[in-house]
Amino acid sequence: MDKMKLFEEAYTKKEYPEINVGDTVKVLTKIPEGDKIRLHPFEGVVIAKKGTGISKCFTLRKISYGEGIERVFPLYSPSIERIDVLKQGKVRRAKLFYLRTKVGKNATKIEPKETKDKAK
Repeated sequence: MDKMKLFEEAYTKKEYPEINVGDTVKVLTKIPEGDKIRLHPFEGVVIAKKGTGISKCFTLRKISYGEGIERVFPLYSPSIERIDVLKQGKVRRAKLFYLRTKVGKNATKIEPKETKDKAK
């Protein structure tokens, strides 16, 4: 087997939920403070995913005090404690960069996924 694949298999053993673009996600990251480690939450909408294998990343966007904040998380980073999917969204695009121009409720408004068992 290829050495790179062996390396990736060793570092991609963490199990995370399926994250898609448009989902509202809470990521708990480890932050060292002195001799202790604190968990810091970052909750936002997934606006982009990129990469494959060990270099897979996703971008979260949230609005804090009226200012948009984006943060890119490497999926297999050792500083990520856990990822919680709070709400799944239904979107028609792979990248939601248009949310950068939206203000207020429109910036976080994404339709929820509906179940397929509803008949028309």
